[in-house]
Amino acid sequence: MIETAKRINQVEEYYFSKKLAEVRALDTPELRVINLGIGSPDLAPSAETIEALNTSARNPAHHGYQNYKGIPPLRQAIADFYSATYSVSLNPETEILPLMGSKEGIMHISMAFVNEGDEVLIPNPGYPTYSSVSNLVGARLVPYAMKEELNWGIDIEALKKKDLSKVKVMWVNFPHMPTGRIASREELTELVKLAHQNNFLIVNDNPYSLILNNDPQSILSITGADEVALELNSLSKSHNMAGWRIGWVAGNKRLIEAVLKVKSNMDSGMFLGLQHAAVEALKSGNTWFLKQNDLYRKRQAAAYAILDELSCTFSHQQSGLFVWAKAPDSIQTVEKWIDEILHQTKVFITPGFIFGNAGERFIRISLCAPEEKLKEARDRIKNYLSQSFLKK
Repeated sequence: MIETAKRINQVEEYYFSKKLAEVRALDTPELRVINLGIGSPDLAPSAETIEALNTSARNPAHHGYQNYKGIPPLRQAIADFYSATYSVSLNPETEILPLMGSKEGIMHISMAFVNEGDEVLIPNPGYPTYSSVSNLVGARLVPYAMKEELNWGIDIEALKKKDLSKVKVMWVNFPHMPTGRIASREELTELVKLAHQNNFLIVNDNPYSLILNNDPQSILSITGADEVALELNSLSKSHNMAGWRIGWVAGNKRLIEAVLKVKSNMDSGMFLGLQHAAVEALKSGNTWFLKQNDLYRKRQAAAYAILDELSCTFSHQQSGLFVWAKAPDSIQTVEKWIDEILHQTKVFITPGFIFGNAGERFIRISLCAPEEKLKEARDRIKNYLSQSFLKK
C-alpha cells in the first residue's frame, strides 16, 4: 500500500471542497439550493476586460508559455493601481510579482521564508488556508486572537508580551475576512513596529479593500513596512474575476526575488490573454466601483434581514463580501443549527468554526448572490421558523 506524505496528515480537505458536494446533492429542479456560503462573485468583470481577453485570445501568437514575472504592461498597471488607490509607489520591474491568484501566493511565500519548526502567527478567526499551508511546510502554528470585544481588532498589547523570537511570518488580512474589520493606520503602524522589533515578515492579504470600504489601505503605505512586509492582492473579489486566477504580491526587491525562486519552479506564467485583460480591468474607474458597492449595500441590507430573522447579533460596520454575525445564545451547536437550516430550507450559510475556534459561535453570509435570492432565503427561513414554532 502506497503511504501518503506525512505533511498531509496535518491538514484536512478544504471545508468547502467537501461541503459543496453535499450542498449540490440537495439541489432539485423543484427547489434550488440558495448558496450563501462562498465568496465567489456572481457578477461579470467590465465589458472592456472581457473584450481585451477576446481580442488577445484571437491572436495565434498569444498562446505560448509566458514570462514568470508577467508582462511589463501588467506590472505597470498594478503599480498605477497602487499609486491611485493606496498612494503607494512601487517599482514595476522589481517590486511586483503577478500570481495565479493570491491563494497561490500564500504557498509560495511560505515555501520561500518558512523553515520546518519556524513559528507562524495565524489570525483566529481567519482564512483557513493560512493554517493549512503553514502545516504543509512544517511550521508551528501560533494563533493570535481577533477579539470580539475589540471589534475584531488584534490585541497588539498581548502580542507584545509574547515570546516572538521564533516567529518567521505573521499573516494579517485587512479588511478582515470573515469579520469585515477595517484596520486603522495606527494598528497597521503598530504591527509594522512589532515586525521590526522581532525580525519577522508580516504579510497582509488585501483582496477586499475596494468592497464596501471608503478608505482603501495598503500596509505598504506604512513607514518602514517596505523592509518587513509583503502584500497579496488580486482581481478576484474587487473586479469579479475569481475564476480567472489573477493576483500579485508586492514588496521590496529582495523579498519578491525570494518568492520568484519558488514560483518559477512551480508554474510557467499566466496566459497572455488573461494578462491583457487584467491590464484593462485595473483601469476601472471610481464610477465602476461605486456602482458595484451600491449593489453590495442593497445585498448587505438583505443579509441583515436574514440575520434578524435568525435572531443573530452583528455590526452594521462591515466591509468586504460577507456579513459576520453571532448566533443566539439559545443555539447549542452552531454547526448543527446551520446544517438543520440547510436541510430544511435549502439555504446554505457558512458556520464560523471553519475560521478557527474563535468563530464557533458565529456564522457568515456571502453577498455573492442577487438581492432577490437573499430575500427568498429570508422568506424560506422565516417560513421554516414559523412552522417550527407552531409545532412547539
